[in-house]
Amino acid sequence: MMVVFNPIAGRRRAPFLWRVLDTMLASGLRLELAETTSRGHAETLARSAALAGERLVVPAGGDGTIAEVANGLIGSDAKLGVIPLGTANVLAHELALPFAPRAIAAALAFGRTRVLWPGLATGPATARLFVQMLGLGFDAEVVRRLSPQLKRLFGRAAYVWQTLRELPRYRFRSIRLRIDGDETEAASVIVTKGRLYGGHYLLAPDARPGEPGLSVVLFKHGGPYAALTCGAALPLNRLPAMPGIQHRRAMQVEILGEHRAPAQVDGDPAGFSPLTVTDATAPIQVVAG
Repeated sequence: MMVVFNPIAGRRRAPFLWRVLDTMLASGLRLELAETTSRGHAETLARSAALAGERLVVPAGGDGTIAEVANGLIGSDAKLGVIPLGTANVLAHELALPFAPRAIAAALAFGRTRVLWPGLATGPATARLFVQMLGLGFDAEVVRRLSPQLKRLFGRAAYVWQTLRELPRYRFRSIRLRIDGDETEAASVIVTKGRLYGGHYLLAPDARPGEPGLSVVLFKHGGPYAALTCGAALPLNRLPAMPGIQHRRAMQVEILGEHRAPAQVDGDPAGFSPLTVTDATAPIQVVAG
């Protein structure tokens, strides 16, 4: 198997990774460690490994690194393993993947899989695969403005700090979109494959990560008060039932481009609208234990 590791983003949790790798090696597993050098490099490494016949590629990182590796594996027979080293590790929580070093090593050795069908966000010049969700509006602005150094130092607390900084200056302009051809608008939008957001917090109870189709969460109310109220409801798992939150199922979501709404995929900045969101061309197999 190949383990793909971002040495800069994962420096804070490197000792944890070495414990996982030591456990794997002690169990007799053969592995190769490949370090990334830039954004997009994980995708290139994964695609090259799959073309060379590697059967299992394991990103050691957060949801953004996992998405890059998944993009490199789409259309191949290689399986995706996960060593969760990210800030929120939403996909690991979503699929109930193990977090303890021995349990991670055992899962990768055993190789039992479950299906994950990623999403795909396509813009005028680029396409970005996501394993969990795409956000447009306020949460994407927080991600866009968040310093990587602050994120590495303070983890989830950095998002809280950046949210408070953005509240008084974000304009909360309305986002127009088409959901399977039906035009609507919202203050913020999250298009998700999974049920969870920001870790293990419930966002979209109707989401089905292993099946085709998208769950669309519309935040109809804009402004600082609405954003703070939703932020307070999230850790209580009350967000799906909040006033002004609408849930839709769809096969295609078009984010229209009257103004450039910021976008983020799996916690990484992803440019601006217009965007078209669909399923990826094929599912992938994720090692789950």
